[in-house]
Amino acid sequence: MGNVLADPPLRGIRVVEVGNYMAGPFCGMQLADLGADVIKVESPRGGDLARMLEPIANGESANFARLNRDKRSVAIDLKREAGRKLFSLLVRSADVVVENLRPGTMNDLGLAPRDLLNSDPRLVYVAVTGWGLDGPNADRPALDIIVQAQSGLMSVTGEEGGPPVKVGVSIADLAAALYATIATLGALRARDRDGKGQLVDISMLESAVSLAVWEAGVHFTTGEVPRAAGSAHKLVAPYQAIAAADRHFIVGATTPPTWTAFCRVLGLEGLERDPRYADATLRRHNRDSLIAAIEAITATKPAAQWLAALRAAGVPCGEIADYGDVFSDPHLVARQFFMDLPHPRLGAIRGLGSPLRLERTPVRHRRSGPLLGEHTAEVLREAGCTDDDIARLEREGVVSLG
Repeated sequence: MGNVLADPPLRGIRVVEVGNYMAGPFCGMQLADLGADVIKVESPRGGDLARMLEPIANGESANFARLNRDKRSVAIDLKREAGRKLFSLLVRSADVVVENLRPGTMNDLGLAPRDLLNSDPRLVYVAVTGWGLDGPNADRPALDIIVQAQSGLMSVTGEEGGPPVKVGVSIADLAAALYATIATLGALRARDRDGKGQLVDISMLESAVSLAVWEAGVHFTTGEVPRAAGSAHKLVAPYQAIAAADRHFIVGATTPPTWTAFCRVLGLEGLERDPRYADATLRRHNRDSLIAAIEAITATKPAAQWLAALRAAGVPCGEIADYGDVFSDPHLVARQFFMDLPHPRLGAIRGLGSPLRLERTPVRHRRSGPLLGEHTAEVLREAGCTDDDIARLEREGVVSLG
């Protein structure tokens, strides 16, 4: 193993984040995990709307604290000229701006992305919006569920013929945030080469549609419109939830060796010889009869018994866990994926770690999300403001010191 370096990958990179709820802040959290100094600019009047999300303890949102770990909060009123000047001052010392406000908000504030980029050619400005910065729908507001609906995700989620169902997590927000993170890293790498920043335009809609890899392959080749199929795979079988005597479990026996092993464990060697099930594609076309034959056997024994036998035979399979199971999963605990971070009002907060595991330059986790305005004075001093300046700005209501 290589030597572990004390400095994380983005040490020395400063990010100014202006956003609410999920997409922008989740991108900012990834950059903070990688070592960037993320300065979260919030309104003194309540801050990021995620601060109101339950559960609330001691006046603080535990969800906000987890989503905004390792950031510094600066409370500035951007609706006031003095506040806008402070924001511009912060941006001049920044490498990246991450923003996911309603379309046109920054323009209305007199802080248009193009103006900020013209003022600092090295700046990387990341705009995360629902529909992108141009196009006929660019001005529409967006929520995760709206984008899930319009991206097609809801049309392939749930049971066949059932009502519309969204993905259980905020997948459109989160996908956009991860693409924004990737794009930020790419833009910084390009700047390393030529010294020039750029505008990064991330659309939640395009991020969500980009996940339809198999669906696009089917539609653009055959014209077929993919539909919901419950837990089943669109292209192969068996690859879905299977009913046992006590509960469902998951199996994915789609390769020739795993299909053979699966049939032998269940005592269904006859299925191997049946021409209707000769390969994974044919098994998918004849899924109804296939699953009926399988569940006639699996329904006779509990899931744990089948899972033990299938794992011993090398067949991919698994329990269907709820988050109560996941958040105490022995494998994740052994890999130290969960962590406790300090918070000034909530004490130690247990949360999710980062799946980014860099051997030599690991991610960092130091503290939970900040109090509103907790770092206003600290950051403004770094930007060159005197204590007298900061006190005056607080008296005038331009900033809050937390």
